[in-house]
Amino acid sequence: MTRVKLGLARAIAIGIVVVVVVGAAIGLPGCGVKSAPIPPEYARPERILDLRAEADAGGIKLTWSRPTRYVGGHSMRDLSAFVIKRADGDGPMTALVNIPVTDQERFQLEDEFSYLDGETRMGNRYRYTVTAEAAGSYHSDPSNEVEFTRIKPPAAPNPANFKLPTPSPLPTGAP
Repeated sequence: MTRVKLGLARAIAIGIVVVVVVGAAIGLPGCGVKSAPIPPEYARPERILDLRAEADAGGIKLTWSRPTRYVGGHSMRDLSAFVIKRADGDGPMTALVNIPVTDQERFQLEDEFSYLDGETRMGNRYRYTVTAEAAGSYHSDPSNEVEFTRIKPPAAPNPANFKLPTPSPLPTGAP
């Protein structure tokens, strides 16, 4: 009789385990957030539209904003690098530098990025574009193209010879 009770208890325990395992398999098809697959053309970062260039004592300074969305419209969290391309005059664009983005784990992400191209010569004309790269080697389309001829940057105001403008008298008879 005891043997029958043990066999029955074992069968019930195995039955419960099977129900729990099968139920978990049906109710939880996998871990993580599930959504519809995204086509590769929508997984690319949005194109950068605000690339700017300005004179700097060390060369030409490029500045641009961080892309925050994929082409498909979803919020981007895996920006991994920027590729800056440069052309001398009317020549072809060639990759100048790959800049890794290392702020993915930080609480505050960088909103704006910059790069100083110190390999330029005074008086020469250069053209630039920037491409954003997301994890998985998804590249954006090239940014707006900027053209810049390297010039000497304007001198900063010097306190030794800076003069304030002469103040003008206030009008009289004002209420």
